[in-house]
Amino acid sequence: MEGISLGPLFLRWNGILLALGIAFGVLLFALEVNRRKLDLEVVYYLFMPLLIWGLIGARLWHIFTPPLSSVQLGLTTRHYLSNPLDMLAFWIGGYGFAGALLAGILVLVYFSRKYELPFWDLVDSIAPGVALAQAVGRVGNYFNQELYGLPADLPWGIFIPPASRLPGYEAVEFYHPLFAYEALLNLANAVFLLWLARRFAEKLQPGDVFLVYLGFYSLVRFLLEFLRLDVALAGGLNVNQAFFGVTFVAAAAVLFRRHRPRREL
Repeated sequence: MEGISLGPLFLRWNGILLALGIAFGVLLFALEVNRRKLDLEVVYYLFMPLLIWGLIGARLWHIFTPPLSSVQLGLTTRHYLSNPLDMLAFWIGGYGFAGALLAGILVLVYFSRKYELPFWDLVDSIAPGVALAQAVGRVGNYFNQELYGLPADLPWGIFIPPASRLPGYEAVEFYHPLFAYEALLNLANAVFLLWLARRFAEKLQPGDVFLVYLGFYSLVRFLLEFLRLDVALAGGLNVNQAFFGVTFVAAAAVLFRRHRPRREL
């Protein structure tokens, strides 16, 4: 079953779970803003800009770094540039979370400067919600029969119907449920961030929770890309793996510099 029919409307499970993920993420964002004694109105001001620019950023990332499945369908960067209306046809092709992440950070930088908001406190507040939204949203990939990994002869291997198999794998039935791995690890990330923010509240600096989120998720994505079939390549390089590898190193380096033991003179 691909979705739910509501009269003339047909709601796909993937879209429903994405919407639920966003809703849960915003709720957790609001709870964290309230716990940190920030102005709760900031959630209302930021929700739509983050959602809109996040979608735009995710779409642009897909357009300029299309995965193999899109390339095999002719949905290359050249195709989108030659057919700009297809860029706006969000149901054609897909999205890339790296673009949403970059766009979201830029939106928060802009609003924090314009309205004199505490940037690091904002990103600390939103980080657990983002991780939770990712965990819920990733479940939607199951219903789309996408984001599966390499062939797997394992008890938890997932069956992929022939119509959803990538070229060259038509005879292979079972694969790693990559979306499930990421969903569970994103949920673990959200829980860990909430625990960390409370357990070490007096020792953490503003921005530490966000940097831990960034490092945790980037490491997860970097490692899971080794299992992914539908990768985005540029000059033979896995673009997403390279991006998240660099992001992990950067986040870890900043955290280390912030908390390295200081030598006494």
